[in-house]
Amino acid sequence: MPFKPADNPKCPKCGKSVYAAEEKVAGGFKFHKMCFKCGMCNKMLDSTNCAEHEGELYCKNCHARKYGPKGYGFGGGAGCLSMDTGEHLAGYVGEGARAPMEPRAIAKAPEGEGCPRCGGFVYAAEQMLARGRGWHLECYRCKTCNHCLDSTTVCDGHDGEVYCRVCYAKKFGPRGVGFGGGLFIGLTTDLSDHFEYLANKKNTLNDVAKIQAPKGQGCPRCGGCVYAAEQVLAKGREWHRKCFKCRDCTKQLDSMLACDGPDKDVYCKTCYGKKFGPHGYGFGGGAGFLQTDGLTDEEISSMRPFYNPDTTSIKANPGQGCPRCGGAVFAAEQQLAKGTMWHKKCFNCCDCHRPLDSMLACDGPDKEIYCRACYGKKFGPKGFGYGFAPTLVSTSGESTCQLGFLRSLCKCCSNDARPTHGLKAQGGKGCPRCGFEVYAAEQMISKNRIWHKRCFGCKDCGRSLDSTNLNDGPDDDIYCRGCYGRNFGPKGCGFGIGAGTLTMA
Repeated sequence: MPFKPADNPKCPKCGKSVYAAEEKVAGGFKFHKMCFKCGMCNKMLDSTNCAEHEGELYCKNCHARKYGPKGYGFGGGAGCLSMDTGEHLAGYVGEGARAPMEPRAIAKAPEGEGCPRCGGFVYAAEQMLARGRGWHLECYRCKTCNHCLDSTTVCDGHDGEVYCRVCYAKKFGPRGVGFGGGLFIGLTTDLSDHFEYLANKKNTLNDVAKIQAPKGQGCPRCGGCVYAAEQVLAKGREWHRKCFKCRDCTKQLDSMLACDGPDKDVYCKTCYGKKFGPHGYGFGGGAGFLQTDGLTDEEISSMRPFYNPDTTSIKANPGQGCPRCGGAVFAAEQQLAKGTMWHKKCFNCCDCHRPLDSMLACDGPDKEIYCRACYGKKFGPKGFGYGFAPTLVSTSGESTCQLGFLRSLCKCCSNDARPTHGLKAQGGKGCPRCGFEVYAAEQMISKNRIWHKRCFGCKDCGRSLDSTNLNDGPDDDIYCRGCYGRNFGPKGCGFGIGAGTLTMA
């Protein structure tokens, strides 16, 4: 029995067998991929825009045009009368059957203004820019290989034409061993003309001031015309990339390093700081030295003029102005002290005129403000141990020798060890040692009794006591540890000054 192959479904479009690898299904029929296109406009279809009618495929527009409703409000748009049935597309068989497009007539432009390739006018909708001139889109091709170009592949040739990169390298690139299609291609061309051209080209590129621009329009440094390929913007003006460098140190600049100077020039950050930045102690290359960079005092004064405002020019109502000068105090310059507002300029020490702030100011009882040192000298305690140094200060002019000698004696024996004036406490509530009233700022507590700080010392040796070395004696007095052990501790062999010593003290 002869072999009989399986019957495959036939494509309704061409009538040939359709295999699984190339089939497209629509309306219960299987089509070839290349046959899966509109029967009227020959547009390739897919599952999203396909419509089938009696074994024929249509795009949605052609199907609606041929079989859809017609009349007022249907067709191309609502509100228009359309009776189009697509008969004009009946003979359309695809892209390949189109007649060749006739070359259009292009109006010639004046010499040097039109397309460099064909000489015709170039309109904005079709222009491509190269070498500062507009080209037609269809003319914007490589002169040698006719390859379509764009802004990423175009190369401007030295003959006024445009080339692709490969053709440009072949025509104008270097030649010899290591260049071209292979690494070891021999030197087949005389390069004398090429080197002469490169030398002329180098000189031309360096001389950016050769083509001068109208006054006020060119590069601020050289005055030459600035073209788009080499322009850099600063201070609203265009600079040559070569000229865009620091005026003082000629360092090449970019948008991160450039600083616009007040003299309409550009500087690097270092030169700008030296020329226009703050000067004096703590400024410049490093803090802690005087940096003026050769500027005279007159130049520094002219750049940094000193202004001393007159705070008394606007007088305030009595009791409302600055306590020092009486002028009106506004919010931008006010400083607060003792519930009153001061000028920043007036907010200084009354004695030494040191400028003050909220941390240094001390309000004096005379309604003035002082620094801490002047306040301590004027209103602080006086005597031995007070002031800037532990010296005895006499405000009455008496000799301090005797007082200094007494101060060197034991505290309990000196006359200034305990208070000598004040209010005596009633009912035994005062200090157990002196009997005077004890206030909260000077009290020390022991055995539920309150003592003065100056009286809170050992009864025998007068040593000052605190919570770490205090011992309450049975006689309602206080002692240091040594005196307490000597008076109330155990006695005999092994006790006392040292172990193994018999003491009956």
